[in-house]
Amino acid sequence: MPSEYLPRRIACLQPSATVILDRLGELDRVVACTRYCADVVPAVEQGSRIILADSWTANSQEIMAANPDLVIAAVPYQEKAISEILRSGTRFLGLAPHTLEDIYGDITMIAGTVGAIDRAAELISAMNARIEEVRNRVSTLPMPRVFCEEWGKPIITSQKWVAELVEAAGGKFVGAPGKEISREDVVRHDPEVFVAAWCGAGDRVPLEKIVRDRGWEQTAAARRGRVFCIRDEFLNTPAPTLLQGLDCLAYAIHPEVFPVTAGIREVQGYRPR
Repeated sequence: MPSEYLPRRIACLQPSATVILDRLGELDRVVACTRYCADVVPAVEQGSRIILADSWTANSQEIMAANPDLVIAAVPYQEKAISEILRSGTRFLGLAPHTLEDIYGDITMIAGTVGAIDRAAELISAMNARIEEVRNRVSTLPMPRVFCEEWGKPIITSQKWVAELVEAAGGKFVGAPGKEISREDVVRHDPEVFVAAWCGAGDRVPLEKIVRDRGWEQTAAARRGRVFCIRDEFLNTPAPTLLQGLDCLAYAIHPEVFPVTAGIREVQGYRPR
């Protein structure tokens, strides 16, 4: 595509899109993003970019103040805001990935939009290679039951791409990805590893409190002290940052093989029995 037709001013309302543009070497095109984008790409706070509180409270006027020629957001998004953005003549790209394949598709689509297809292919190849490297290291090991949650009230299991990463790291994901589940059903699954990565919570999940308050002390995970918090952005941002989440999961599931890494915290409130 001729360069004059490529977007030059992009408003990213989805952190994953900001990460992808950064890894493609196209961060200079981002003129507005959310504070959650800054959590995963600190460089966006440099310069004169507009930093929005978040994508759901920002109105179309705030977004359009950056004079973007492309807006990227996760869908479903604010219906009114989308209508106003489209009426202004600005292009809108909505992302709704569920699986790793979907994420690779988003990388390819964003890369095509900014004329960086070759770099997208390299990025996807590198992600695949790392995932397969981890998968090969655990291929002959037992697969412990792993429960991952992305929200606590109500309890919601992590997304499909997290389930795929758990499997790659040598675990068996329990529960239906992205669905609400009762505390009693979790007990029935009796997970051997528990991982909490709450959306928007960073690494501040109160592990000891939720194990105690939910009556999970007798699960295999709690008895063995295999209760972890992984930074939200490492598992809930569908972008290359998932590789950091994979490293955290690999340690949580098979600490005998993988070293502890940044972004993971273990339960500290009691000694495992």
